[in-house]
Amino acid sequence: MEVEHQLDRWEGYVDWRNKPALRGRHGGMLAASFVLVVEVLENLAFLANASNLVLYLSEHMHFSPKDSANSVTNFMGTAFLLALLGGFLSDAFLSTYYIYLGSAFLEFLGWLILTVQARSGSLKPQKCGADVPCHKVGGAKAAMLFIGLYLAALGVGGIKGSLATHGAQQFDEDTPQGRKQRSTFFNYFVFSLACGALIAVTLVVWIEDNRGWEWGFGISTLTILLSIPIFCAGSKFYRNKMPSGSPLTTILKVLVASALNTCVTVARSPSSAIASMSASPAFGTSIKMENQQAAKKSGKSLVLLETPSESLKFLNRAVTRMPAHKSLECTVNQVEDVKVVLKILPVFGCTIMLNCCLAQLSTFSVQQAATMDTKLGSFKVPPASLPVFPVVFIMILAPLYDHLIIPFARRVTKTETGISHLQRIGIGLLLSIVAMGIAALVEIKRKKVATDAGLDTTDPLPITFFWIAFQYLCLGSADLFTLAGLLEFFFTEAPNSMRSLATSLSWASLAMGYFLSTVIISIVNSATGSAKNKPWLSGSNLNHYHLERFYWLMCALSILNFLHYLFWANRYKYKSLNKA
Repeated sequence: MEVEHQLDRWEGYVDWRNKPALRGRHGGMLAASFVLVVEVLENLAFLANASNLVLYLSEHMHFSPKDSANSVTNFMGTAFLLALLGGFLSDAFLSTYYIYLGSAFLEFLGWLILTVQARSGSLKPQKCGADVPCHKVGGAKAAMLFIGLYLAALGVGGIKGSLATHGAQQFDEDTPQGRKQRSTFFNYFVFSLACGALIAVTLVVWIEDNRGWEWGFGISTLTILLSIPIFCAGSKFYRNKMPSGSPLTTILKVLVASALNTCVTVARSPSSAIASMSASPAFGTSIKMENQQAAKKSGKSLVLLETPSESLKFLNRAVTRMPAHKSLECTVNQVEDVKVVLKILPVFGCTIMLNCCLAQLSTFSVQQAATMDTKLGSFKVPPASLPVFPVVFIMILAPLYDHLIIPFARRVTKTETGISHLQRIGIGLLLSIVAMGIAALVEIKRKKVATDAGLDTTDPLPITFFWIAFQYLCLGSADLFTLAGLLEFFFTEAPNSMRSLATSLSWASLAMGYFLSTVIISIVNSATGSAKNKPWLSGSNLNHYHLERFYWLMCALSILNFLHYLFWANRYKYKSLNKA
């Protein structure tokens, strides 16, 4: 009876009361569905203001176009980069369940501070006019602005680093059905992101533009607050993975042990060292015991290896009978886990440029649309609502992809994934190249209209904002393929003890893309500015910018990045290739 009871447990998982999670009661699509609903609300709260923030900073806080664009990319970049912190804490100390709850509360505080500031005229800089010069926000008012923004960023980062992993952990990866359901979850996770974004860039942005920013920040405050009880409502269904210690400690230990053991055994070749290790019964027994302890600690059945693989041989010296220090003793499984992490890092690096292109959607693209005719009949569309084009496309494409394209691909390729994770990422990178080329051509057309109307005009140009929709559409499609592919790739390939941290790399790639955008803009302005010529991206009037040249540069960099990606993708070997 006791054995039967043990078999009913999800090993390594507990419920919200820290009791063993049970099969049939915890986990599955029902538990994951709460995560999908919460993600709609969380992304609504985040994008409701992030998509329009560049206009808030320029019109109400009196930032220049360049400064407001850089401030937005820094804010969004920080939020996504902090996902690594959320992922690390989820793996090392707390479960994804508690990380979400704490992060949601921090984001609530951030939006609450910004709501209070937007509501009170005394907490904002004085409005400019004919007799009142514009002064950029400063002092205590600026401090309040940035405290609110970065508290929200800290909360967003924690949520991004825990929520997707929490949902993916609800499925049994030891069965084909569980793995297919997990793949469906990631597709619908991106669908949920799009649902929240759709409400954010339409209804909430319209409210901000017509009723005031205190309403926009207030909606974000209430929405993230509402997400907490909805998340808690699923508590009795969740299976929560028990933390298994710091993944960074394991990575650092293997790297340091490899380096130091190389110095200790410099007189011996790697092949002879490994041969002696495998030949030693005592050593084999020791390794087996250590691996069994690691398996028991992680709560998962591991394949117990006695000799390391031939890839990344320099790490194999971390496994030795006589380490440089007792604290640097490493198991073969730990070495192999670190090898997996190092192998996925080049893929992570190749997606940064794509996210640098995506950063333009919330900065220069919004400012472009603001100079154009945004009327749709008698209705005036807010420029920040332009992301509705890729969002709607994602909402249509995600279900089609999961229910039509993937089943067809599975029948053709005879594999569970149908289209591999790296193929999805590659399609996204290719679409980003097309998007930047289209963006450059559209800007050339817009500048021609602006030249005919007078570059210094402040009236809407006689060109419809629908031209901007093409670059939004391509980049939105790129985001769907790449983000869903990355989330599933990192979760599937990463070691079990490092999955939250690895999945957070998807968001960290977004962060570095935003930061890279800021760096590229600074470099471009430094390289193109001189005593005779103004920098390409400088000044208060977008019509004087050479934005088309910047987009061509981004297109060229994206092509080089895609070639770099092909190099690594063709050499990557999946941890496992499951047949359908």
